[in-house]
Amino acid sequence: QVQLVESGGGLVQPGGSLRLSCAASGITFSLYTLGWYRQAPGKQRELVATLQPRGTTNYAEFVKGRFTISRDNTKNTLYLQMNSLKPEDTAVYYCDANVGGLSYWGQGTQVTVSS
Repeated sequence: QVQLVESGGGLVQPGGSLRLSCAASGITFSLYTLGWYRQAPGKQRELVATLQPRGTTNYAEFVKGRFTISRDNTKNTLYLQMNSLKPEDTAVYYCDANVGGLSYWGQGTQVTVSS
């Protein structure tokens, strides 16, 4: 059974940083394409960043230069380092694992950027 559990969200001031984590069980993270998505109130879920098995990364334009996706294969954990946070980054952040065309999602972690 695949399970993804996000953590690390919270309240941060504009310009601050947070690191999100996504711990996986039931799959070997390094074998699959992984991603971070977010959903703000009243908006559709949108892609933030992806990480392919060989290490290729892809970022949405609105986070390029500020966010970094990475993984620790020994811990089977995916990370999203978020710097220079803006109020518009406020959303629930979800991690995703694409396993043979099937997406597995975590429950999400709330990130709120506000002064």
